[in-house]
Amino acid sequence: MPDAIWIDRDDQLAALARELESQTWLGVDTEFLRERTFFPKLCLLQIAGDGGIWCIDALKLDLELLVPVMTRAATRKVIHASRQDLEAFYLTARRVISPVFDTQIAAGCIGMKPQIGYAELANLLIGVTLAKGQTRTDWSKRPLSADQLEYAAEDVLHLGQIAARLQEKLRELGREHWVLEDCAALEQERLYEPDPSQAWERLRGLQQLPPRPRARAKAMAVWREQVARDRDLPRSWILPDAAIFDLAQANPATTSALRAVRSLPPNYNEGFAAALLELLADESRSEPTDASPGQEQRPTPEQKALALRLGAIVDARAAELGVSAEILAPRGELKALAMGKLESHAETGWRRAEIGERLRAALA
Repeated sequence: MPDAIWIDRDDQLAALARELESQTWLGVDTEFLRERTFFPKLCLLQIAGDGGIWCIDALKLDLELLVPVMTRAATRKVIHASRQDLEAFYLTARRVISPVFDTQIAAGCIGMKPQIGYAELANLLIGVTLAKGQTRTDWSKRPLSADQLEYAAEDVLHLGQIAARLQEKLRELGREHWVLEDCAALEQERLYEPDPSQAWERLRGLQQLPPRPRARAKAMAVWREQVARDRDLPRSWILPDAAIFDLAQANPATTSALRAVRSLPPNYNEGFAAALLELLADESRSEPTDASPGQEQRPTPEQKALALRLGAIVDARAAELGVSAEILAPRGELKALAMGKLESHAETGWRRAEIGERLRAALA
């Protein structure tokens, strides 16, 4: 394996940016930490191209110099399971890497399992066995060891060869546009700038609460999101989901009642306690905007039967195409369709011709 070039000076980064301008493709990967923060902390950016492999110290350098090449339309960026890498780069440089060729998406489109890992894909497509020794390393520590740099470099070393194999198979199957569409969908900035006011959508089982507790839970989820972002701390460190549900139902009005809620973190400070009590009091004085009964809608026997028929249609078409049914339409989406949801991902883009029209005909 060629030695990776370590980049930790501005002049090196500027020279690299100039060198990469002529590349038609780049393999890209990132190493970041998120266990103790709300936002991913980008530590390392790895890039592979025809001229070598570069490991860039993202903790020390401003990546703005790389934005032109990382967004250059004529340079395809090959990334495996790119969503988190795109997010980490966007939150650091405020631009989304594009255009992207996601090797995990491409693998699913040729019939491999949808969530295939990079190591398994490399082994199956090009017969390479990747080392796994640094999967739990702390990428924020400096200096990085030779083993760490080798592991980081190998994560981009084979991306070009893997992409070429995938591209060849996609061309044979006439599915290049599948990958182009699905990868383009990952390049939207809104994916990496979630609206804090909609943070309650992350709470599973929210509709099972009665209207007033549900309103309190929504308000706490939004408050938690804002505090977590402001302090750059994990959501669960501010308020675990279990505590949101318990507080929403208990509706404590005093500090002692608040601290009696067992799911609340024991190290809560007075400022947070006061803010929570004020929030709960405000919600108790207002009328909930969603007054529907506190029960999650369940499918009727007829809707269950329809969802099964839709699933059978998807399974049959997936078998014809030689892909996983999940690629065409996940089961949760079919359940929503059977229960009357009008919009469906399966009825957009390339999926419309492959499965969407068949599903719509079955619903007619």
